[in-house]
Amino acid sequence: MTADHAEVVVYAVLSGLLGLAIGSFLNVVAYRVPRGESIVSPPSACPRCGTPIRNRHNVPALGWLLLRGRCFDCHEPISPRYPLVELGTGLAFAAVAVRFADEPRLLPAYLAFTAIGIALALIDLDVRRLPDVIVLPSYPVLLALLAIDADGHALLRALYAGAALFAFYFLIAMASPGSMGFGDVKLSGVIGGVLGYLSWGALLTGAFLGFVLGALVGVLLLAVGKAGRKTAVPFGPFMLVGAWVAILGASGLGEAYLRSLGA
Repeated sequence: MTADHAEVVVYAVLSGLLGLAIGSFLNVVAYRVPRGESIVSPPSACPRCGTPIRNRHNVPALGWLLLRGRCFDCHEPISPRYPLVELGTGLAFAAVAVRFADEPRLLPAYLAFTAIGIALALIDLDVRRLPDVIVLPSYPVLLALLAIDADGHALLRALYAGAALFAFYFLIAMASPGSMGFGDVKLSGVIGGVLGYLSWGALLTGAFLGFVLGALVGVLLLAVGKAGRKTAVPFGPFMLVGAWVAILGASGLGEAYLRSLGA
């Protein structure tokens, strides 16, 4: 059944609001997980003076604006990254809701993948690491959420696609040691699964875009002198952005290529 315009708007608004709240939590995850700290306690506090953030100031995005980007107690600047992550997560959730408005049973899985992807991208950019504590549980969690859709054929394709992309990344890591971290290899299976559930074209598009985006940014950094030939650039964010673009609709590129091959 096709969702009408009003339903799509409701899905987008509710998912966007959820994304704002989730984005606030992802800021905590991105900061604490690499440090081995609990994401549950203690409550959020100013990273400079350590004073707990008051509830009235902890409203996603709005709290930062009300404080004018400064801690209420020590008046030190608060990074704009916090509201940007919250707003970005809200917009991403809204976009995913629009994409799956006609397939609402898939919405939990792809919202979860979006949240996981944002957290991993932030951590990889910060510390160049994709923590197992996030990546490995993503396999059973996303598999269970995809199973809600009750499409056995698509679920089997997801398993094949996840295994295929994992094997591809593993071979790259073995053939060229140091060119790719094993965090990327582990993440590839997750990405392969969520893309493969949609179609083989989505898998092909998402995987290809990850390498293209990584290469383009690498060349750009070399051109502006921000990186050298041996500079390590985190690849996880490019993998995730490529997957997300394919999920939102670019999978048609891969489908067209497969049709040209008669597949």
